[in-house]
Amino acid sequence: MKRGDQDGATAVAGRVLDRAGYNTEGARVHWATRALFLWGYRRLLLRVTAIALLVSVILAFFVIPKRYTSITSIMPPDSGGGAGSMLMSALAGKGGLGALGGLAASLLHEHNSTALYISLLESGTIADHLINRFDLRKVYHKRYYVDAAKHLAHETKITDDKKSGVITIKVEDTDPVRARDLAQAYLDELNKLVNLTSTSSARQERIFVEHRLQSVQSDLENAQIQLSDFSSKNTTIDITAQTRAMVDVGARLEGEIVAEQSGLESMRQVYTDDNIRVREAEARIGVLQRELNKLAGSSTPEPASASSTQMAGELYPPLRQLPRLAVQYADLYRRVKVQEAVFELLTQQYEMSRLEEAKDVPVVRVIDPPGIPEKKSYPHRVILSGVLTLLAFAATSMFLLLRERWANVDNADPRKRLADAIGGSLQRRKSLALVAKGVV
Repeated sequence: MKRGDQDGATAVAGRVLDRAGYNTEGARVHWATRALFLWGYRRLLLRVTAIALLVSVILAFFVIPKRYTSITSIMPPDSGGGAGSMLMSALAGKGGLGALGGLAASLLHEHNSTALYISLLESGTIADHLINRFDLRKVYHKRYYVDAAKHLAHETKITDDKKSGVITIKVEDTDPVRARDLAQAYLDELNKLVNLTSTSSARQERIFVEHRLQSVQSDLENAQIQLSDFSSKNTTIDITAQTRAMVDVGARLEGEIVAEQSGLESMRQVYTDDNIRVREAEARIGVLQRELNKLAGSSTPEPASASSTQMAGELYPPLRQLPRLAVQYADLYRRVKVQEAVFELLTQQYEMSRLEEAKDVPVVRVIDPPGIPEKKSYPHRVILSGVLTLLAFAATSMFLLLRERWANVDNADPRKRLADAIGGSLQRRKSLALVAKGVV
């Protein structure tokens, strides 16, 4: 439309506005009157709309980055007891729930577990671990952890199904692989945090038994070392068996001595004492007697140094020393057996505690594992382009209507006089600034 036509349309529209009651006081105007006025600026509106469409297409297709959403869903553990009761108690004890929280704890256990799991997923501990793990401060261009945590919370959406208690985690990112990794990291960190904060009775029992087992194992090793040292120094392997064997050997030696003495008496009746046979018999009796004396030993206690020196060349301790050694040996042997029995009992109890703890520790059960998204979730290019174009058209139309209405306001109106005064003052300040800079 030419400029003359636009002025004519404006004049006609102005007359229509006046006849319709559109005066300086701002009375209501029929919609057709406004449409007729905008029709006079149809070329301007068409150009603005075309430019807005072009700009919105450029923004939607080339400027705004694609965003991908990775989704995973988990199901909290059953709240039958143990750690499940701990989770419910912790939720019911939160100050914001009050009496309703206690009622929910008694009626909707799984929902309480769901709410607590959502609180853990939104905790600062998990957020800090994810920020450090993926270096999100650099990815989000944030200097501080708190700003990166806020950005991560904005990119993450955690919801739950009120009926089933299933928790859904949606993570949005410009990189599809990182979106998947972040969703999986939420599951991993949740598992770690739940295991770390679990204070079930089975876990406490397992920790106590584990510490006690370590102490008993150390005592058992010390007792075994003491018994082995005592047995090595005194060559005591089995006191009972050694005593029985040495008694048998002593009896055999005594029998041989008696037999040799009988034979010696018989030979003395035939031969003299200088006979070679008599001397051989006396020599055999002397050897057997020394062996018997050596086997019997002395009943008096000997010093430790002398005992160790005497025992160094002997295979077994003397028979008369066995009762004295048996007392120490029995004490050490009893200590070893007691520690072995306690160690075996604690080992069985420790394994049972571990099994109970494995049953009691809540484990995040994944329903849908996170995957790499194949399609972008944002932006919706066609919708975004259309919305931006409509906004540009609406903004231009509103500007034209407001400008025309302002032009029809009487110059004597106080509002227009105030606007002219402010505009004039600003214009004078601008002129003075230009003069001061030497532009004018």
